[in-house]
Amino acid sequence: MSLMITTIRRLLPCALVVLAACAPLSPEPHYPVGRARLALPPGAWQDLGVADEAVATLPAPVGRIALQTRAVALRGAQQQLLAVLRVQTNRDNYPRESVYWPGDCPRQTGVLVEDATRGSPVRVDCLRLKRWAGSAQWLEKSEPDFAQWLEQHKLALDKPYSYLSYRYASTGGALVQVDALVDQRLLTPRVRNNEEFLLAGRPALQWGHDLRQAVRVSTGMMDGYLAIPPFPMAPPVP
Repeated sequence: MSLMITTIRRLLPCALVVLAACAPLSPEPHYPVGRARLALPPGAWQDLGVADEAVATLPAPVGRIALQTRAVALRGAQQQLLAVLRVQTNRDNYPRESVYWPGDCPRQTGVLVEDATRGSPVRVDCLRLKRWAGSAQWLEKSEPDFAQWLEQHKLALDKPYSYLSYRYASTGGALVQVDALVDQRLLTPRVRNNEEFLLAGRPALQWGHDLRQAVRVSTGMMDGYLAIPPFPMAPPVP
C-alpha cells in the first residue's frame, strides 16, 4: 500500500502538467442574457449592455412574455468595428402553457430565407441572410428597428457587410432571436475567378446553419448555454 501511495505521489505532478496542458489558454468570454449564457468565439469583443422588454403573444390570456436583449461588438486590431450581435432570449426559464407567436418568415427579394417550419402558425424557425446589406439603404427599409438601434448606439460598419438573423420560438414559450451585422471579410473568402465567386456565399450560409444549431441546442440546456460559432474567415490584417 505504501509503495502504491508513493507511486501516485510521484505521478501526480505529471498528471497535473497534462491537465494544465489540456486546459484552454484563453477561455471564451461568457455573458448572461435572460435565461441564456452567451459564449463568444475568440476575439476583441465589447459588451454593449442589456435591455429588458416584453412581447405580446397569443392567445390573449397568455399576455406578454418578459425578454432580455444583450448586444456585443467585435473590434479589429485598429478598433474598427467588424461585427455587431444582438441576442434576445426569455428572461426566465419557467415552463408555460401553449404559446402562439405572432409573425412568420416572409420571402424577400435578394434575401436568402430558410423557414424550417414551412409556414407553421404555432412556432418560428426562420433564418434570413442578406449578403450585400449595405446597398440602397436596405437595412433601414427592411430592418428599421435594428437600423435605428445601431444609429442610437453610434455603431457603423464599413461596407460591404452582411446581415443575418435567426429567430426560434416554440409553443412552450422559448424564444431566441439573433441579429448579426458582419463585415463581409469575416464571412466571404477572397475570390480569384468566376467559379470561386459563385461559391463565395457558402461560408456565410454555413455560419448561419451553425448558429441555428447552436440556438436550438441552447433552448434545451438548463443554463441556456449558447455558443456563437466562430466566423469562417480570420479578422482582416490592417
